[in-house]
Amino acid sequence: MAAADSPQSETILEVIAPDKTRQFVTVTHTPFYIGRGGEGENNLQLSDGRISRHCAAIVGDNGGYRLEDRGNRSGLYVNGGKVQQQWLHDGDAIQFGIEGSYEIVFRAAASPASTPEASVANLLTRIGSFSDLAMASSSGGLSKLNLLLEATSLLHSQLPLESVLGTMLDHAISITHADRGLLMEPDASGALHVRLARGNKGDNLPPESLNPSQTAVNQAISRQSSVITENLSLAGVDLKSAESVVIQGLHAVVAIPLYAMSRATGDTGAGPERGALLGVLYLDSRRIAAFSAIDRQILDALAVQAASILDNARLVERERERQRLEQELSIARTIQQALIPHGLKDFPHLAVTGVHFPCTEVGGDYFDVVPVTEDRTAIFIADVSGKGLGAALVTTMLQGALSGLTMGADPVKVFGHFNRFLCHHAQVGRYVTMFAGLVGSDGVLEYIKAGHPSPLLLRGGKVSELYSEGSFPVGLIPDAEYEAARLQLEPNDTLVLFSDGVTEAENIDHDLFEISGLSSALDGQDAVPVEALQQSILESVRGFTKGAKQSDDLTLLVVRYRGAA
Repeated sequence: MAAADSPQSETILEVIAPDKTRQFVTVTHTPFYIGRGGEGENNLQLSDGRISRHCAAIVGDNGGYRLEDRGNRSGLYVNGGKVQQQWLHDGDAIQFGIEGSYEIVFRAAASPASTPEASVANLLTRIGSFSDLAMASSSGGLSKLNLLLEATSLLHSQLPLESVLGTMLDHAISITHADRGLLMEPDASGALHVRLARGNKGDNLPPESLNPSQTAVNQAISRQSSVITENLSLAGVDLKSAESVVIQGLHAVVAIPLYAMSRATGDTGAGPERGALLGVLYLDSRRIAAFSAIDRQILDALAVQAASILDNARLVERERERQRLEQELSIARTIQQALIPHGLKDFPHLAVTGVHFPCTEVGGDYFDVVPVTEDRTAIFIADVSGKGLGAALVTTMLQGALSGLTMGADPVKVFGHFNRFLCHHAQVGRYVTMFAGLVGSDGVLEYIKAGHPSPLLLRGGKVSELYSEGSFPVGLIPDAEYEAARLQLEPNDTLVLFSDGVTEAENIDHDLFEISGLSSALDGQDAVPVEALQQSILESVRGFTKGAKQSDDLTLLVVRYRGAA
């Protein structure tokens, strides 16, 4: 394959051979032809008999570059997708539809507003002019530049992070002829720990067995600049007499702090600013390492790339955490939607309707209406503390506990058992406010309250609360006792069960809807069908809040006693 030894312009093709060796080819003119062998006008010649002689071309157009398929027999692909022509962007991977063949990574020129580490051209500016490097070729300057460019390519690599960091350390060791290289990262408290360590033969070293010079590391962090010492016998007293330096017989140390880059805002014209400390790149040797000027410049540029990789890795980890949380919320939403009843059916002695609106992806409210016997029906409403998957799982347990009521269990014993269970399993960390009632065809309502707001009773056009005294939620106090109460319902009596997301709905002035707002929405509505009554309540809440964002779930359950069947 014919290729340039090193890049000379801003637009570069990183050519990855089947044996994974890499070369960098400059796009000096367009069309830039790619194909097998040296026939025709091929500017990039690929040594793979499976690739067509006239394969592809990169064409400059309006300041950008376009890839065109010129007849490759296996097709042309960009980032895994087959194309006839495709605009190229920095980092795009070009493949030829053949397993184990060449891959070309397009490295676009950086725009003037790009960060300094965003392009190879700007890295070259950091290091010095190309002519200076050519003059240094006798001491290996060009080979070290190639190492730097390979390290730069790692920014766009799909390899696992640990592999990328290991290769980065290998390059740093090769450039400096160090005995070992370490990557140190701060923990949550800011203390530095060795994340990865490599020897000069590309071998992994056990981090716990290493003792880097803390003096050099602390100096680099306090100065916010590199500490590069070729001969420790000529260094300052602090570094020369450091215990780790003396014990290990070190003669050369490099410690470079790695910082995230953040760009200044406003029209001040300020350049990039240092962000948070990401870690420290540390190298040492028992030999006096001859760090030339080019070594220092390349090492500084390499450190920029290491910082970029760590910064990107941190963003990737955050994205993975976000995706994990989204997946968790999706699971919780599925659980909750499976538990919330849909399309409640009326009973001979009851007309019922209910609705649930979570304020976030997943709420902690639950309601249900289930037959117990032919003439008794159970009604539930509950509010689990918190949101998310934890609340959804507790709701699942709650449904299991309340299922005991449908099998004829004593409601008081069911509440007591569930309360002790939640209190005993303190790691669950949740409590639940609940109201559960059993309505008979004769109108007898037997109910138990557990810290939940009192349902409202609409009778003869007048609104009243079912109870006014307080009670304990389940899962809060192990020895809490619960009692059942009774009420005789009259035909057309309507019970409105609700979560505090109704009465604590806020408007833009942070005023609350409160019981008074709900009572006003119910006044004189006893002749209205339960579905229309529910809709009236929802419209009253929406009219009050006027679109203000809510912080709690809204749940309603409307139950009307029709009379004996």
